Amino acid sequence: MKKTITMAALAIAVSFASVSCKKKVSDADLQTQATTAVTTPTASVEIKEGVAHLSGTFPDQASKDAAITNLKAIKGVNDVHDMAKVEAPVTAAPIENASMVDPAVQQKVKDALKDFPTVNVEVVNNELTLTGNVSGTQARKIKESVDALKVGKVNFNYTVK
Repeated sequence: MKKTITMAALAIAVSFASVSCKKKVSDADLQTQATTAVTTPTASVEIKEGVAHLSGTFPDQASKDAAITNLKAIKGVNDVHDMAKVEAPVTAAPIENASMVDPAVQQKVKDALKDFPTVNVEVVNNELTLTGNVSGTQARKIKESVDALKVGKVNFNYTVK
């Protein structure tokens, strides 16, 4: 009986020793594998305690997803923290149209401001904009006159002196 207990204790000790001696992959080895798995030059990966930290920018979502899949496939990588971004697509510059503000609306505002010769009515970035120099009293009267016309958005970019 004593031999049986000794053999059982020895078997348990050997099994624990074999499980605890399981070879763990070092972060340095994982870093080498992870660096080769991420091929985008503007992205990088760092391994800390078996966790891959992906950062940088990718040209598109598909290449980012591929990098994450490649990192997860590495034996020893427990998780992937995605901190990377996808570049915004490059689009052509918008074509500038002629004024989107109706000329009749411009004329209405000009007529309402005929008593204020220092104020100019312009279209800037497709918005009606008032510029020039006015007094505080004139600014209030101009605002009331233009608001009464109900012409939509108007930028009051004049200087009040």
